[in-house]
Parts: sequence; C-alpha cells; structure tokens
Amino acid sequence: MSSLDSRIRSDLEGKIRSGEWPPGARIPTEHELVAHYGCARMTVHKAITALAAAGLIERRKKAGSFVARPHVQTAVIEIPDIAAIIAARGETYLFVQLQSARARSTALGEASSLAGFYLGPDVLALDGLHVAAGRPFCLEHRLISLAAAPEAADTDFSATAPGSWLLGHIPWTQARHRITACVAGAGGEALQIGRNAPCLQVERWTWRASQPVTFVRQLFPGDRYDLVAEFTPD
Repeated sequence: MSSLDSRIRSDLEGKIRSGEWPPGARIPTEHELVAHYGCARMTVHKAITALAAAGLIERRKKAGSFVARPHVQTAVIEIPDIAAIIAARGETYLFVQLQSARARSTALGEASSLAGFYLGPDVLALDGLHVAAGRPFCLEHRLISLAAAPEAADTDFSATAPGSWLLGHIPWTQARHRITACVAGAGGEALQIGRNAPCLQVERWTWRASQPVTFVRQLFPGDRYDLVAEFTPD
C-alpha cells in the first residue's frame, strides 16, 4: 500500500497534468492540504518537496507554491514535431498562422546564406505561432521550397503546423541546426514577453538528397525549451 505522502503527491500531480491546475496557478498551502488530508504537516511537506524536485511546481518565498511553466526537451540532432511534443505532455496545442505568401528567391538572402542551400525561384513564406496550454510557446518564420514540396502551396496550415506537415509528407536526408541565445526583440509582442526577455533561437535547414526543402527560424522564450544531447566518448 502506498504511503500517504505518495498518494498526496499523486493527487496533486494528477491535477497539474490534467490541466485542472494550469501553469502559474497557485496550489493550496501546506496548512490547507494538512486540513484536507487530515495528516501531519511533514507528510504534506514531503509530497510538495517531491513535486518541486520533479519540476512540476515552483516555490516562491513568502508567496507560496505555483504550478511550474513546463520546459520541453528535444535532442539536438533530431527534428522535433512541436505539436506532437506538446500533445504528449497532455497540454492543448494550437498553431496560429500569422502570415502566408509566395516569395521569390531575391527575398531569401537569410536562407541562402548557408553554403549549399538555395531554395530556388518559388517558395512559400509562412509566419506562425505555436501555442501550448493557451500560452505562446514558439514564434516561427519558415520558407518552404515549392519545388521540393509543391503540395504545400494548397495546404491549410491553420489546421496543421507546417513543420508537422513536412515531417509527414516530405522525407529529409540532411539537416543542420544553428542555435543562438538572443533577446525577443520584435517577437516579444507575439510571445507576450518583453522585448529584452531572453530567448533561444533555433535555425534549421533541411535537404532531401541534394535538394533544399525548408528553412525555419524559431524563437522560444528562454524558460520554456531545452535542447539536450547524450553522447559517449569514442
């Protein structure tokens, strides 16, 4: 039979993961939980400590305990499907298309700056916002080669995020990441953070054989996304 502190932890964790207590919500005080469960304060304290150690809650001095803003982790060498990652965490996901337009290659200096990557004369330029649990998660600017993915021109990306669509429809054979720390700048308004808020910027180029497929620049609030690599010595 599980201990009472484990049951309390399980109860509270269930409320967090189900969304009943959303990120930023204040959880009951230890005194309130003691009264609710009819137990010793140390029992509640152990449960709260375990939740804090797991990164599910944040303790703030003199303010109480709050549901933590979740970090998302992906491997550096993988191309993540943001929609699938958010859904796997049990959070609601939404992609909001902000802008879509056909563009000519003369507008692609930023994507063409990487040696060996040239999208060609006709591309689709997309701006959008990934939203997790009702909160902006990532601001995205993407260019898709219509030579490599002609179906993209007629796809409704308000229903499916372009990254998810590409992973499901256009196989890739080579990719390159560039990861930088920056401030939000003009993207701060869409992300609902200040212009000087720290962010993680991920740029990615993908090819199919030798044909460029897409260039994407994604801006994440610094407290919401981790890139992780695991490796062993040769």
